[in-house]
Amino acid sequence: MRLIPPMDDEPPPEYVAFVTLRQRELRAEAARLVGGDPTADQIYLEVLTDVAGHWRRLRWWSRITRGDAVAAYLRRRLAARTKQWRDDQIYEVEVRVLRPPAPVVPLVTPGGSLALRKAAVLPGTARASLDALADAEIAWVHAYLRSQWRRIGLHIGGVVVLIGGLIQYMGWLSSAGA
Repeated sequence: MRLIPPMDDEPPPEYVAFVTLRQRELRAEAARLVGGDPTADQIYLEVLTDVAGHWRRLRWWSRITRGDAVAAYLRRRLAARTKQWRDDQIYEVEVRVLRPPAPVVPLVTPGGSLALRKAAVLPGTARASLDALADAEIAWVHAYLRSQWRRIGLHIGGVVVLIGGLIQYMGWLSSAGA
């Protein structure tokens, strides 16, 4: 019996939905923060992996505080990963932030039925794109592997502490008996 169950090896549907909702803006923000560098996709996946590793805790905290702890954590991790990327650069990186032009949305789309035009604005009609699903799966598996390595490290650390304690205890017994 475990106090805290281990992380599942498959992402929950809530996580996949979260990635699907945030994918475009997170990719764009990562690309903007690193100046369009090709490593923006790597930073994007690392941030999703960080979120996946803390998913249960963040969801729990969101329920308690009735806020969006997941989005706040996502922003913090994106800023931290971007800062880490900048610190790792050989030369100083100067990034100029330019606002993208506002997208023009036509009020009436030519062609198609009324139902087809309404489907674009109704919630729940958009299906998870395959790239969002793939990104969610990859990030979740990376977080799962991190949790497995962390668990192995904790077991090894516990064994080392136990053996060290036994050696100290045996040394104390031998000095007390002499």
